[in-house]
Amino acid sequence: MNNIPDFAEQEFQTIHTVLTKRYKKTVDLQLADSEVRLDPATPSMTLCPTVYWEVNQVSFVVLKTAPTRYRCQFFYPDLEPYGTGISEYDDLAKCVLSLLQVQADHDLNKNLYG
Repeated sequence: MNNIPDFAEQEFQTIHTVLTKRYKKTVDLQLADSEVRLDPATPSMTLCPTVYWEVNQVSFVVLKTAPTRYRCQFFYPDLEPYGTGISEYDDLAKCVLSLLQVQADHDLNKNLYG
């Protein structure tokens, strides 16, 4: 049985607000589910509610791993995943802001150093 609740309207709105401030436009958010291994030491997979969006050919996901715990990643078209270096967040806004900052830094470094 999956005890992870879906994203609440307030959580969805938090993501929407952060993205609108960052991009100065409305970003289309999609709800999905992702199967992830919450504990790397065990082979069992857990279905986690997920919010997905795409901006400038970069895909972003925020997964809800517990009632107030979140993971995040971004992907380029080659599907190589990138994260923030923090395994989980207990603050959704900080999770999304960190994800956006790491992706922007990655793009800057890619453009500077090839």
